[in-house]
Amino acid sequence: MIDHPTLDRILIVDDHPLVRDGLRSLIAVTFDECDILEAASIEEALTTLSRQDEFDLVLLDFNVPDTSRLEGLKRIRSEYPMVPIVMVSGEFDRNIVREAVAIGAAGFIPKSLKRSAIVDALHRVISGEIYIPDMVMESTAESQEEDDILRRIESLTPQQRVVLSHLVRGRLNKQIAHDLDVSMTTVKAHVSAILQKLGTYSRTQAVILANRVHFENP
Repeated sequence: MIDHPTLDRILIVDDHPLVRDGLRSLIAVTFDECDILEAASIEEALTTLSRQDEFDLVLLDFNVPDTSRLEGLKRIRSEYPMVPIVMVSGEFDRNIVREAVAIGAAGFIPKSLKRSAIVDALHRVISGEIYIPDMVMESTAESQEEDDILRRIESLTPQQRVVLSHLVRGRLNKQIAHDLDVSMTTVKAHVSAILQKLGTYSRTQAVILANRVHFENP
């Protein structure tokens, strides 16, 4: 049996009583004899933290009404830098997750996660890990790939971007030559250069990459 670390005292910061009740219930079942405190605002949270010693964890809702975005996280981190803070949110944005972790959050838990996944996340955090949902890691990888595609497209000349837009529309070389009033040889040269810069071997692959980043006609 895995010996999970204990959680002796936790602070739940959320302005919705039902959310606090749900988290309280989950924590009470998972961690025996855990002292669970609650706050409905950042100010109330700071007051509670000042009156109690040695909190093991703070669960902080992203949309607490008396703060904006990640300002609440910054305030608590600045005054209590040793207390792990996990952001909890019904919203999911990979950029917000990355920003929260960069500021110093010990993790980010979407409220849509299953109870078992939330429990696993809490165990990881109090074990010293930073919890980031798998969906964020996958999104991050996808974002990096899309950024790479955009960089390749940006390397195209204005004329090549125009030709690429015609390829995306399914136009044939002779149709492109007619539309742009250039020779077939010129169109073929542009298409060849596009494939080389995009790192593709066919027109179809080039179109797939362009569509992936929602390339628009110039």
